[in-house]
Amino acid sequence: MRDPKVLVFAGSTRGGSLNSLLSAAMARELGLAGADVSRISLSDYQLPLYDGDLEAETGVPDNARKLHRLISQHQGVFIACPEYNGGYTPLLKNTIDWISRVKVEGEASVFKGRIFALGAASPGAFGGLRGLLGIRPVLEVALGAMVLPDQVVLPRAGQAFNDKGDLNDPALAKRLTSVAARIVEEAVRYVPL
Repeated sequence: MRDPKVLVFAGSTRGGSLNSLLSAAMARELGLAGADVSRISLSDYQLPLYDGDLEAETGVPDNARKLHRLISQHQGVFIACPEYNGGYTPLLKNTIDWISRVKVEGEASVFKGRIFALGAASPGAFGGLRGLLGIRPVLEVALGAMVLPDQVVLPRAGQAFNDKGDLNDPALAKRLTSVAARIVEEAVRYVPL
């Protein structure tokens, strides 16, 4: 089988985002593991705040349709999820909400059965874990995604990366490699529902 396609992005668009660094490191690892990787920034897909009245008036925004199409073209998706106040970011929530509103006749939800993996980088001691606990049931339970139990959590992430963007800690680097390999392994088996 050909190399699986994996989409990678961070739930932050802030300059110098630790999760953008994590998404870049994961993209490199996925490439080494044999994936055909597409890495994007949500800053290139700006969306208004989700509002049912706005949707009824103007329809689903083009950028939500573009993101939906991108996800549908990939067997796997890795999201680096920042943590804000113990939850995941409003940017990520809004993006997921808009993408979920795109309906394609004759197709199941773009999330349904697709392989997702999560990671988080945080300057705090928990490494963004609380945000991951919040997004997992949204993807799995509400949207039907297949979210791998394997995840990457980077505590004290301000010191986690060297100037090349690689992880300083060998155990964390090994974890990143392991999760990348698992994403590729599962994405190869992906069969859309």
